[in-house]
Amino acid sequence: MEIFEQISDSLNRGEEEKTAELTEQAIAQKIAAKTILDEGLIAGMNIMGEKFKNHQVFLPEVLLAARAMHAGMAKLKPLLIQEGVPTKGKVVLGTVQGDLHDIGKNLVGILLQGAGYEVIDIGHDVPPERFILTAKEEGAGVIAMSALLTTTMPMMKQVIALLKQDDASGQIKTLVGGAPVTREFADEIGADAYGFDGSKAVECVEALTGAG
Repeated sequence: MEIFEQISDSLNRGEEEKTAELTEQAIAQKIAAKTILDEGLIAGMNIMGEKFKNHQVFLPEVLLAARAMHAGMAKLKPLLIQEGVPTKGKVVLGTVQGDLHDIGKNLVGILLQGAGYEVIDIGHDVPPERFILTAKEEGAGVIAMSALLTTTMPMMKQVIALLKQDDASGQIKTLVGGAPVTREFADEIGADAYGFDGSKAVECVEALTGAG
């Protein structure tokens, strides 16, 4: 079994130390950091994402795989910076103001990182202005918002309304999701995309950034 498969398999088993160790071995073999990232870590996380989508694994396994991926990324990051490897894009992620739920948001963040995006997670109970300010400061192409309460869903509309005033060029796209959120609501408030689960959110971001 080649090193990339070993990295992918250990990541899928949630073996944090083993994934880091195998990543180091690949680095020692003088393999390009981007190749290790794409064919080892991201390939492994894509497999986990598919399994999650098909209900073959559940949230605890995804979280363990994410920890393993982060352990491998910690070894790779200095080399990726050195080699000037770009990410697919930046996504600002948060749960809207008034809402403290973040399990779904965290899962979306994990899957987006696994797909090769840089995720700026600004947490929960996030005011509309902060989404926009962070996206502009970070040069992010997508703002992804989550809401788990029907009472906080209108905050998504506020973010989009503010963004339309602020981002005249329309460069920053919006993605909404969360248990009570529907496609009809997303269309009504002018969101660019609606992700009903983590895997769909990744597909939406790839479509919005042209990276799919």
